[in-house]
Amino acid sequence: MSINEVEQKMKKAITNMEARFTNVRAGRANPSMLNGINVDYYGTPTPINTLANITVPEAKQLFIKPFDKSALKEIQRAISEANIGITPTNNGEMIILTVPDLTEERRKDYVKQVKTMAEDAKIALRNVRQDANNEIKKEELPEDEEKGMMEDVQDLINKYNKIVDEKLKEKEQELMQV
Repeated sequence: MSINEVEQKMKKAITNMEARFTNVRAGRANPSMLNGINVDYYGTPTPINTLANITVPEAKQLFIKPFDKSALKEIQRAISEANIGITPTNNGEMIILTVPDLTEERRKDYVKQVKTMAEDAKIALRNVRQDANNEIKKEELPEDEEKGMMEDVQDLINKYNKIVDEKLKEKEQELMQV
């Protein structure tokens, strides 16, 4: 396993963490809030974003305008069942989601969730380091070369752990901002 492969795996861990962060909302409307919600459309579970146009007319609202109006009720039901903490309103044309202001307690819960996600990313990084070190040991290289490669891997994990900490700090600030 080359250093480049190790770095690619570490980058994937960061990308995965960032993707998970987007699902934690900061009191603002974001179409990604609906990711993972499937609508029963003619018997087939279908993602909302393939059935409707999702717009953000203002910071606290999402408009979901289906391409096929007959899907309105199913979209509304899917959002209600997904339990995302927002009650959908159906006006006959589209579904309107109004994101409520977050309470201090809810913000702290979100910060805890984000910290857990960051810790998961660090665990993934440590696993990559462990795998890389095991591969290096298997190669039966001269001792100084083996030590040098392991130090390179350690430098990488230090760099990526810093990135995780920075991204966590940014997300915490975003969540605690009123």
